[in-house]
Amino acid sequence: MNNEHLLTRIDLKASQSALGTALGGGFGEIYIESSHGDSLVFDQNRLRNNQSQSMEGIGMRRVLDAETTYAHSENISMETVNGLATSLGHSNGVQKTSTLKASAHNLYKGQDLPPLAERLALLETINETVRALDPRIINVTITLASSTQNIAIIGAEGEPLIDVRPMCRIGISVTVEENGRRESGNAGKGGRFDMRTLMSEDCWLGLAREGLRIALVNLIAQPCPAGEQMLLLGPGWPGVLFHEAVGHGLEGDFNRRGSSAFSKLMGKQVAAKGVNVIDDGTVNEARGSIHFDDEGTPTARNTLIEDGKLVGYMQDRLNGELMGVGTSGNCRRESYAHPPMPRMTNTFLDNGSDNPDDLRAELKSGIYAVGFGGGQVDITSGKFVFNCTEAYRIEKGEILYPVKGATLIGDGPTALHKIIGIGNDMSLDPGVGNCGKAGQWLPVCVGQPTVLMEGITIGGTEI
Repeated sequence: MNNEHLLTRIDLKASQSALGTALGGGFGEIYIESSHGDSLVFDQNRLRNNQSQSMEGIGMRRVLDAETTYAHSENISMETVNGLATSLGHSNGVQKTSTLKASAHNLYKGQDLPPLAERLALLETINETVRALDPRIINVTITLASSTQNIAIIGAEGEPLIDVRPMCRIGISVTVEENGRRESGNAGKGGRFDMRTLMSEDCWLGLAREGLRIALVNLIAQPCPAGEQMLLLGPGWPGVLFHEAVGHGLEGDFNRRGSSAFSKLMGKQVAAKGVNVIDDGTVNEARGSIHFDDEGTPTARNTLIEDGKLVGYMQDRLNGELMGVGTSGNCRRESYAHPPMPRMTNTFLDNGSDNPDDLRAELKSGIYAVGFGGGQVDITSGKFVFNCTEAYRIEKGEILYPVKGATLIGDGPTALHKIIGIGNDMSLDPGVGNCGKAGQWLPVCVGQPTVLMEGITIGGTEI
């Protein structure tokens, strides 16, 4: 089933009538989805994994008196629609106005998946080419994945919204060995565009060389000195620090319930002057972009922190209405089987005015972090722990040596006040990240310019 036939198994008017009866004095929607994904993994000189997965289903939601009731089924039919409506139960009251309206965005187009034989041949070519780059390479792992999500959102009145959401991604991991020491480096690229963009030699060869570079850097890395130090964060992927430590804390549901470290701080100075944090679901072809969110509101560029002051939360309709501000177009769900909630799209620290080279020159003694791996965050306190995958020891603005085992420790609200310099080189990550919340995983982007911070606790080896 594709987007053109997404509504052919049900009667639109009858579905809207059934939904309207179930909603009564509340609001909600019918969400129909048909998705297909393919993933290839090439490892140890052979194809290790070839997965193809399809999924379709329908969900119905009612929000009434701040309570959400949700039902779903993998069977798309008129019988299912009536059954879901019955399971939600009849609700009295005057139905709230539908919020569905067409999006003016044109952020991405559908994609044509290249034949399997062509993709397999590419993986073999990449493997052979990369292994020839350096005699220390002992393994190359390549992942090539693509998916298309077709969705339709139906309100109790008006026209349904239909979207086709493409996604593709390539990842290359290079493992090297020298003198008994093994290290790896990873690079990738993804987004809402056609897979052939990733299959060009300029793209994959550049990623392979980057993965090799990181692996060789790690091969000579020394233990990271621990303690409270100055920290220089590179542009792009290090924005995951703010995504986790700040972003989740600015989602509406956490703040309505008072469980966020940023609750009841609207209008307050929560960061250093010059700090501007944005969530923007309208970035062309970005991994976190969508034409409209999963309850039918067009996405937008939303300013969350402006010049250090908290000015907005990411909202769905439920939490926005209860907080008296409305929705920001940030209501998302993993699939038809999940109720939607406030979520990030592309969240980043915006540009400042500082020259990145000048910021590095200001770093008299500290750590320059370029890449990040996993981390843990407590939403209530904002406390975080992040592992660096590429970092360097800097003295008097000069890189001394790469370090291994660097861990950033702190809390989001405090860290925001420790920013003393913001570069003018903002970039988003290469489009390979996912974000988890309440068991639901969604594609997102993070980003930032070069950022200089003081007094950050860095775990590693005691100085």
